[in-house]
Amino acid sequence: MALIPFDDRDGFIWFDGKMIPWREAHVHVICHGLHYGSAVFEGERAYEGKIFKSKEHTSRLFKSANILGMDIPFTEDEINAAKEETLKVNNLVDAYIRPVAWRGSEQMGIAAQATKTHVAIACWEWPSYFSPELREKGISLMTSPWKKPAPDTAPCHAKAAGLYMINTLSKHAAENAGYIDALMCDYRGYPVEATGANLFRIKDGIIRTPKPDCFLNGITRQTVIELAAQLGYTLEEDTITMEDLKSADEVFITGTAAEVTAIGKIDDTLYQVGPVTRALREAYESLVRGKFYRAKVA
Repeated sequence: MALIPFDDRDGFIWFDGKMIPWREAHVHVICHGLHYGSAVFEGERAYEGKIFKSKEHTSRLFKSANILGMDIPFTEDEINAAKEETLKVNNLVDAYIRPVAWRGSEQMGIAAQATKTHVAIACWEWPSYFSPELREKGISLMTSPWKKPAPDTAPCHAKAAGLYMINTLSKHAAENAGYIDALMCDYRGYPVEATGANLFRIKDGIIRTPKPDCFLNGITRQTVIELAAQLGYTLEEDTITMEDLKSADEVFITGTAAEVTAIGKIDDTLYQVGPVTRALREAYESLVRGKFYRAKVA
């Protein structure tokens, strides 16, 4: 199936306070955000017309911009309203929303004190990230040769565009080797996430997830931790080793795009899609659509 380029689509994009036709949302090629990676963004989902945790995502966008020294020229309330407007004008109900802020073209070089911060919001239809078949058997991960940087070497708590370069390299290497995604380890060699989702490991009914000390503390991650507590599971935030993963009963990842996705294979180790993963997946799917869910913990 041919891909539809993202610069040649119908619809509208909110761009610096104005709603403009999709194909007219242009950025000049001489732009600090393009050349030096000075951009931050969010990935959000709307379910049945409601953006899930919209305020939390906008707050993180502003936090990311602040970490990079970027001053977003709108309030959080204005961005929240703009997301709703963009969803509505594009007649979308179940969709992916992408707010992005970047430094412009006023200055070109390492220094960017004179640049203006621009903001755009786009949204498009996006069904489940993985096929029903993959959701049932779990996706495959290959351990990446690239590691997440130490917190004193990169702004790891910002959702910054430049930090995703190694994720793209890792995902491409995994895909070229026949895997769906890559397992990312931190600078110490401990597994912490996939290329766009946080990691959870289950052993004897106990859930463990790494502390987000050098990677993004995902909003979906936080939501699933809350759901696990509500459902009565024991959850630990602690180091996961490669040996921990090899001996796990279940492994899953969480993210806005991935939602709650089971892992069926990491390198040569196989896993089953188990009851804890299924319960949390069902609870999350119910929550984002505004439905009540309560599962019994075995």
